[in-house]
Amino acid sequence: MPGLLHPNSMNPLAVFQNHVLLSALIAWGLAQGLKIPLDYLHSRRWNWALLLSVGGMPSSHAALVVAVTHAVGLYNGFETSQFAICVVICMVVIYDATGIRRQAGIHAQTINILVEELLKGHPISENQLREVLGHTPLEAVGGFMLGLVVTQLLWFFWR
Repeated sequence: MPGLLHPNSMNPLAVFQNHVLLSALIAWGLAQGLKIPLDYLHSRRWNWALLLSVGGMPSSHAALVVAVTHAVGLYNGFETSQFAICVVICMVVIYDATGIRRQAGIHAQTINILVEELLKGHPISENQLREVLGHTPLEAVGGFMLGLVVTQLLWFFWR
């Protein structure tokens, strides 16, 4: 049917014109990249594995969902159903990152200590559970603010 497809819908390069997606991906990439120098300030060692890991400061989960939510509000309107859906998803993701995944990380840390103490000297697997799974509230706020600032700056320059 004529008129149903957007002129760019068949052009895969049109994804680079999607400011909502680009805002989210840039905020996520910056959050992942910032983890390395921020961790260095804390530990005095470079940990390049943080570039592709979960957890840490700032929360890339929060940066991603806040950026997409704010961008949808700026480009489509804060009164739209799309914005409402984004807000709900944003709330779920941040709640999960600071609640459930954070608790799973604390449990993994405790289990690793128990295994280490109980089985010292016994030939068992030394594989440990991942302890950094979620985010502290401060890490989530860091990601939240990063998502807002990145999207607002991009919107200002792309307008």
